Amino acid sequence: MNAIEPALPRRDWMSWTRQAVDAGMRSLLRPLYALYERRLLAQVRQRPSPRHVGIILDGNRRHGQRAGLLDPMQIYSRGAQKLDEVLTWCIELAIPAVTLWVCSTDNLARPAAEVASILGALETKLRSLVGDPWIHRHRIRVQAIGSLDRLPAATLAAIRAAEDVTAGYDAMLLSIAVAYGGREEIASAVRDLLAKAARDGASADELVASVTPEAIGRHLYLADAPEPDLIIRTSGEVRLSGFLLWQSAYSEFYFTDVLWPAFRRIDFLRAVRSFQQRKRRFGR
Repeated sequence: MNAIEPALPRRDWMSWTRQAVDAGMRSLLRPLYALYERRLLAQVRQRPSPRHVGIILDGNRRHGQRAGLLDPMQIYSRGAQKLDEVLTWCIELAIPAVTLWVCSTDNLARPAAEVASILGALETKLRSLVGDPWIHRHRIRVQAIGSLDRLPAATLAAIRAAEDVTAGYDAMLLSIAVAYGGREEIASAVRDLLAKAARDGASADELVASVTPEAIGRHLYLADAPEPDLIIRTSGEVRLSGFLLWQSAYSEFYFTDVLWPAFRRIDFLRAVRSFQQRKRRFGR
């Protein structure tokens, strides 16, 4: 072995060398990225921003594997930490509504330890929002959407605490989709619509006539928010997987290979710029 090489097995030595090279390249590229980021921001600020951005937070597990993380709580905590950055970017562009898909109804069928880690990371983040001066200074209202009755008591308590303390804010709406499924949302809206009509004494014919797109829309989880202009999905998957099925009829989609915990301001600005460069026709 060469005298300057550390006493490591060859495989470990090669891994250490690659990491050192990668770190060196990142250090060299950092100033270029900073310049590019400023240019992107200047371009984006020249055009109107989306009113509502939805983000499918995908790629936590793959990011954890690449980072050598074994503890599911560590994996999902990294993803939860990204929330602060995303809110900062949206405030910077005066985007008034953001919806983040944290956990689907299908995700609840994963191994118990993984589900507990997803919800535990969410609970920790929500508790931190309650006392975060930045949230209160920027008047961000927090709400959770989804089949919330399927969540454990601790998660519900963290949700209610964040919702209660921010209920009077109106500068931005942060909606966290947890135990959420798009088909279930539509079914729930129709059930609520019919139940209300029945309570009002509607006949069978009147019940049928009451089911209109406008009426269903009034019973959706995000009935008070504008429909999403832009939906972003991280991790390279090119599908919505049921996210905001009703509301996304005329949304613009942006898919990126970047895994959610590694999602950067540059990636966000690219998505917004792509949205701004499209000509929206709304079916016309």
